[in-house]
Amino acid sequence: MRLTLRQLQIFSAVAELGSTTAAAASIPLSQSATSAALAELESLLGAPLFDRVGKRLVLNETGRALQLRARVALNAAMEIERDFGVGDGDRDSFLPALIRIGASTTIGNYVMPARIAHLQREQPDIAVDMRIGNTQEVVNAVLRMEVDAGLIEGPCHSEGLDVQPWGTDRMVIVAAPDHPLATLGRPATAQELGQERWLLREIGSGTRELLDQLLLPHLGGFALATQLGDTEAIKQGTATGLGISCLSLCAVGDQLALGRLVVLQTALPPLDRAFYRIRHQFKSFSAPLSALLELEQ
Repeated sequence: MRLTLRQLQIFSAVAELGSTTAAAASIPLSQSATSAALAELESLLGAPLFDRVGKRLVLNETGRALQLRARVALNAAMEIERDFGVGDGDRDSFLPALIRIGASTTIGNYVMPARIAHLQREQPDIAVDMRIGNTQEVVNAVLRMEVDAGLIEGPCHSEGLDVQPWGTDRMVIVAAPDHPLATLGRPATAQELGQERWLLREIGSGTRELLDQLLLPHLGGFALATQLGDTEAIKQGTATGLGISCLSLCAVGDQLALGRLVVLQTALPPLDRAFYRIRHQFKSFSAPLSALLELEQ
């Protein structure tokens, strides 16, 4: 086999950083050795992989076609090293030293911390690196194989991913205790809800997509809306009377317990959503990662 993992590593670093100088510093390797390895790879494949734009190297069509395959190969090699303790001085351990996981906001902030704590009590040598973002950011990280698995609270429309249901979540409409809709003495109607100011997540978040799908057909639209890109900001804004919001019950449990928020009684049907577990089609799960994802919710 003439193709080497080192060549793919250098190619991937140049593709990400845009120059052989930056790639050499990140590996680390000399700039001349980096350039020579890249030239050797292009010669071996019989085609240039980058367009030279000034001092930058920009992936061309051939390079983009290679990029995902290179990531898959490098990821598989890293998994072998982790699983067999290569380089960590403990070859008797067959457990990866690090689990990389992406989680959308509600799951990352309110569901996963307890699961990670449980896993690390059972397996203290396992480290977990959790990246939190909105649903689309997590999907992108899984597609780029920057994380081993993703947990999202909205539908996934991307090809190349294995998507499986991962539990359900109850959504509730909440308001400050002194909000007029909280003191009606009866369920609020869809018309009354539609006339209120809503505090909403940004486009691209799983919560926002769910609200658009489940609430808009009943409300006919949000007459007044304020967009806040963070669940905590929405909770605090709602508690101060800025508006009403619809959030995961697990996200507002603390504020409900403190009496700063109340769940509004409404004439709408129950608002439930599914959580999903996603992984790249070429990605396999280690035993600790499987254990983390399979813990009882």
